[in-house]
Amino acid sequence: MLAVVSRAILLLAGLGLPGMAIAQPVRPGPAGMAFYQAPSPLPAGERGSVIWARPLAAEASLASAARNTLVLYHSTAAAGGSTAVSGTIAIPPGTPPAGGWPVITWTHGTTGLAPVCAPSRDTPTGPEHAYLAGLRTLLDGFVARGYAVVATDYEGLGTPEPHPFLQGRPNAWNALDMLRAARRVEPNLGTRYAVLGHSQGGHAALFTGALGPDYLPEFTHVGTLAFAPGSQIMGRLDAVRQAAGVELSLPYVLYVLQSYAGTNRAINLTKILAPAALPHLPDLHVGCMTHALTTGYWSTAIAKDQFLPAPDLTAFRKMAAENEPGSLRIAAPTMIMQGTADRTVPPGWTDSLAGQLCANGTGLAYRPVAGRDHNGVMVGGAEEAHAWVAARFAGEVAASNCAALPKAGG
Repeated sequence: MLAVVSRAILLLAGLGLPGMAIAQPVRPGPAGMAFYQAPSPLPAGERGSVIWARPLAAEASLASAARNTLVLYHSTAAAGGSTAVSGTIAIPPGTPPAGGWPVITWTHGTTGLAPVCAPSRDTPTGPEHAYLAGLRTLLDGFVARGYAVVATDYEGLGTPEPHPFLQGRPNAWNALDMLRAARRVEPNLGTRYAVLGHSQGGHAALFTGALGPDYLPEFTHVGTLAFAPGSQIMGRLDAVRQAAGVELSLPYVLYVLQSYAGTNRAINLTKILAPAALPHLPDLHVGCMTHALTTGYWSTAIAKDQFLPAPDLTAFRKMAAENEPGSLRIAAPTMIMQGTADRTVPPGWTDSLAGQLCANGTGLAYRPVAGRDHNGVMVGGAEEAHAWVAARFAGEVAASNCAALPKAGG
């Protein structure tokens, strides 16, 4: 089967439509989990170059797609230099329009820190299957409407850790290089793209939209849509440090602390976390997000007791500010959807984010979605999301409500 895929790619190189990319031969990837282990040392390759590819397992694929492909590709690492990242490509059925399939690059929400938490590794019994199955319902709707959907797993998910959780730039680089990699595998992809993401991926989507024109100049960015994007990083940490009970946000905060400390040596967790918390940090790399929220030490820990009375947050505060999406200016039209019943991303914090983006000159359409929770915003907002994306690819003028922003928070 893999040889058939490789021959098909070579055939497309000779039969591509006018204006399409010319595909390069793609090495078939190994079966099983060996796919995610890049050759060592990592072979040289420019950003977005493909290491290997293979058909995506049915459990993680989009049902309406004519082809679903798993790919391992070069991207820019959080620590600098090149790294291998995994991701997926879903191609609609039928004949691509002139200029190639319009493309959505998807940035997923929090699944965990461990390689097993990657969306491309999902199975019906996978640790985050309920969440990922819901995402696929949304994304499959776009494929059924004639969009190609490409999705990065992010550095350190699928592939070996570490994963730069809630680090806007490396997550964005992965999403943008996924576009390059996809077009090398599928030459009938166009160069016009929209960015969509949820939660952690909403945060990543905003960074992807802001960085895309400079990082990916050969493509044209038509719009960014973020569902319930993460923001107010320092505010969340401060809130958790004061919480006198079990706090849903605690594992998320510890994900961020470990992520930032792993990239920035000036952040010393022994000067932030209580001695009782430190031995349990490895627990957060066992299983995925649901496991952290429901099992073991972190599911019952009293939030404020996990921190020193006077933690040294100087370096963390600086890095948090650098990763705030509210500091961005996004040139292309942007939409944020926020559920009013969200308990994971507080609606009032997204209200603040909307104001920050508008103040920086982003043309923003902000849409509170009444009664919807963190995942439900993708269900309640799906119809408007489809219409908004279609309008961006059609070149319609995008409306902004920055002059009178609505409120999702009570």
